[in-house]
Amino acid sequence: MRMDIVSRVQGIILKPKEEWPKIKEESQTVSQMLTSYVMILAAIPAIAQFIGYGIVGHRVPFYGWYRLGIGTALVRGILSYVLTVASVYILHIIINALAPTFSSKQNPESAMKLAAYAMTPGLVAAALGIIPMLYILVWIANLYGIYILYLGLDAGIMETPKEKIVGYLVVVIIITFVIMGVVGAILGALFAVGTGFRFF
Repeated sequence: MRMDIVSRVQGIILKPKEEWPKIKEESQTVSQMLTSYVMILAAIPAIAQFIGYGIVGHRVPFYGWYRLGIGTALVRGILSYVLTVASVYILHIIINALAPTFSSKQNPESAMKLAAYAMTPGLVAAALGIIPMLYILVWIANLYGIYILYLGLDAGIMETPKEKIVGYLVVVIIITFVIMGVVGAILGALFAVGTGFRFF
């Protein structure tokens, strides 16, 4: 089944309660979700970071205005893209692995739905990465993604008992922020001012 990605993004962000029952009935493999949804949306932060760091630049405390070379910014964008797709994939594996702990039914496809759609607000808001100093707004969008994740669990995507939803949610949230923190740390360490990691 081929989804309309624009309608899906609008639905999951603007009307998540109405969208989750539709998603629950859809049949899509993990690879289909990756190629038709995750890999497309993951391009948003990658492109935004390329423009933000390679063309616009940003102010660094005690250093001044800083901009990566085009080649270095391109490498950063590509690495960001790969790490974003990998993060969603890893998150779905963890969500699925945790299912029995919370009396839920293991289902890789359902776990991928939760991972991909909960990350949607953050991926879309990452367009603001064109102006790196606005990246705090992306974190706010990620907080909204937590609400979307909760609604997905509440809609029975993993067939989680009502009394287990909050515990499942909290553990997934912690793991998600750990993954995001690791990705940020990798990019920050490689492309920080003075690291010497530069292309053209």
